[in-house]
Amino acid sequence: MSTSPAPSPAPAPDALFGAADIRELAGALGVRPTKQRGQNFVIDANTVRRIVRTAGVRPDDVVVEVGPGLGSLTLALLEAADRVVAVEIDDVLAGALPATVAARMPGRVDRFALVHSDAMRVSELPGPPPTALVANLPYNVAVPVLLHMLETFPSIERTLVMVQAEVADRLAAPPGSKVYGVPSVKANWYAEVKRAGSIGRNVFWPAPNVDSGLVSLVRRAEPLKTTADRREVFAVVDAAFAQRRKTLRAALAGWAGSAAAAESALVAAGVSPQARGESLSVEEFVRIAENKVDSTGDSKVENKVQDKVPHTHVDDEESGQQ
Repeated sequence: MSTSPAPSPAPAPDALFGAADIRELAGALGVRPTKQRGQNFVIDANTVRRIVRTAGVRPDDVVVEVGPGLGSLTLALLEAADRVVAVEIDDVLAGALPATVAARMPGRVDRFALVHSDAMRVSELPGPPPTALVANLPYNVAVPVLLHMLETFPSIERTLVMVQAEVADRLAAPPGSKVYGVPSVKANWYAEVKRAGSIGRNVFWPAPNVDSGLVSLVRRAEPLKTTADRREVFAVVDAAFAQRRKTLRAALAGWAGSAAAAESALVAAGVSPQARGESLSVEEFVRIAENKVDSTGDSKVENKVQDKVPHTHVDDEESGQQ
């Protein structure tokens, strides 16, 4: 008969960082936030607690955090979750974070793990599979990192990320919206996506030149049923938005082999050849991928052949750039 581990001591009320704490620690480490890595550190304890609350972090959650920086959000996550695994690429920040956790939350040290790596290269994490992803994502790599983590760790059920407001709008945009595009469709492949709030500039150091937004992603209870695989569907998405002002018949000509072949796939999928990518749902992109005719003259719907090879990384074209 298994028994649950004894609860660890509650953290001290002042365990979270304030603005003075962040600047003091950064000074001691000789850290200056860099634009190259999109570093903007959260300096407000109420903000990180709000993020954790909005994320719905539970006492039994294993949370993975990308880009923990000096540890503001990390400490708030450790207050609420069973375990936190932080992925940090910066040498100095990665080296300092375990000591920060030990100093400010000694009772939770055994609930914390650090992975010193580029998040885009992470293929496994220590300990139990993560159930949630909560992160203040660096603005310059937010979409590819998000897609990589969702693809690589299917155990992640709930995600809450803080990203540039414009990126948040794109991720959560519905079909037909002016900002609906590659990030919107690809995120929706994995999850139900919605905006979950806004974050002001004054809670960061240094204050960014743009506003931030929270995006909630709840993984689909059942993956989209399709005879096409993820790469094939994403190839259609990339092609459709690479020339988003063109009709799908024209935009997908290169993908299908010719405009006529594109029209054939579109008609078979029940999509107007005169439509544009910005009007299509992820389900419609799936149907188009299924109806691409291969060199033998068969479509995937006809032969029901699906590539079963697992894919554990995000391709360059999945960066979400339009």
